[in-house]
Order: sequence, then C-alpha cells, then structure tokens
Amino acid sequence: MKRAPPGTPASARARSRAVASAVAITLVSGFGAPARGLDLPHESAVPGGVKILALPDAADTPPDVIANGHRVLVVRQAEQWFAVVGIPLSESPGPASVIWRHAGAAQSLPFEVAAKHYTVQALKVSPSQVDLSPAALARVTRERVRTDEILNRWTAQQPEALLMQAPVPGIRSSSFGLRRVFNGEARSPHSGMDIAAPSGTPVLAPAAGEVVETGDYFFTGNTVFIDHGRGFVSMYCHLSAIDVHVGERVAAGRRIGAVGMTGRATGPHLHWALSLNRVWVDPALFIR
Repeated sequence: MKRAPPGTPASARARSRAVASAVAITLVSGFGAPARGLDLPHESAVPGGVKILALPDAADTPPDVIANGHRVLVVRQAEQWFAVVGIPLSESPGPASVIWRHAGAAQSLPFEVAAKHYTVQALKVSPSQVDLSPAALARVTRERVRTDEILNRWTAQQPEALLMQAPVPGIRSSSFGLRRVFNGEARSPHSGMDIAAPSGTPVLAPAAGEVVETGDYFFTGNTVFIDHGRGFVSMYCHLSAIDVHVGERVAAGRRIGAVGMTGRATGPHLHWALSLNRVWVDPALFIR
C-alpha cells in the first residue's frame, strides 16, 4: 500500500482526511451490506487480510483502484462501488492507502492496517527434507514464475460470489499465516488454508470462474487455479485427481478434483488459497 510521505503539507493531509470522511471508508460490519448485489467478504484490515473501501463515484463504469502497482477488485452493490483490497502478509501495521482513479481524476484513499499475531511453529527435521537439489530448485523457480503470471491476470467480469462455502468439508489442519521455522531457518508464511479430509473426497468450486491452469507442481502437487474475475484467483492443491481442463468455465458446486497428498504433503488434505490484487489473503474471510 502506498504510504503518505512524511513531508506532506498539513493542508494536503487535511484534504486527505476530509476525502476519507466524505467517501465513508468504513468497516462492512459497521454499516451492513446493501439489500441488493454481491455479498462482500468479512473485513479484517490486518496483514494477510482484506480492507473494504466505499468509493466516491457512483458512475456506471467501474473506477480503477491501485494498490502497490496492482489493480484492485472493485464490485458494485446497488448504487455504490466498493474496493476489496488484499493486504500483503508483509505489510507493517500503520497508515496505508490505495489510489482511486476515475474520469481523469485521481486521489489517495487512506486507511489503517492493524497488527495481527500469527502462530510460529519451530521444527527440527532432516536437512534433506527442506534443502532442495539444484534440479528441484530450478523447477520451483519456473513454477513460481508461472504462478506469478496467473496471479497477474485481470479480467473485466465481476465475480459472481465473494462469500462462499469451503470447497471441501473437513477440519482445518493448518491456518493461514502460520510461519514454520525449520532448523532455525524461517520459511514463508502459510499462504492458504489446509482442510484435512480423506483421499478421494470431492473438491467443489466454491464460486464460478474460469480454469486457467492445471498441473503437477513440486510443492503443491496436482494443482488447479480458477480466475473468478477482476484479479480474484483461487488455488486448490495436493489433489489426487483433476477433473477440469484449462479454459473450462465452471459453476459454483462443480467438482474440480479430489483430495489427495500429491506434492509435499504428509497426509491427505486440501490446500486452498485465495489471491486479491496479487496478494494471498485469508480464505476464512470469504467463508459464508
């Protein structure tokens, strides 16, 4: 998120505060959803969470909202546009902002990021379990580039749903944001939700979208990516079977695969991840 420069004049800061007040940037829980339109996800303005901003223009054309150089999901409810902003897990608590652009005008929309503590788990394991061979490292690098391409997709169609059922029933075995430390070395935080379920359990698309990638990935095994529109992308990992193909349009409830333990997994489960404006966010905020 773009932060206000420390040298910003007092008059400019006052105008910014007035704009923020005028556009009613509020917690969704504070005002409730309008009667018509898309149900918005639960708001949690923390690292790895979601901030929902009411936008100042009610024109028919959706405005552009930019966060860290990436377009933000903008959806319409009744006569109001809302930006659904993914906050990076690496974001520091404090003031943040996005840029709103419409009809040649642009302005900064500020908000606050609150602190959140995620669990840290320290493990001692064999080095062979965490240190990759040169060949494996090269493969992981290629797959990371491909994942970046998928998350950078932008399609104009508004998502059909932002509140949904989990793609598979089961116990949450590992939560979003968990940071594991292997042999004293910190690894990337857990970027999704793990749901434990027996192998072969059907995995259902929680919302409509287009299948934009299927494949066997080093860490995540058999994996499916679905583009739901306007930078909202979901990922389903460790599948024992993939039942969809690239380019297929799937409806909510369509079977896309089955639970497995392919890739690096110690037991059968689904790793489910959601991305907004190229940022992994907590799937729990999108469960109805």
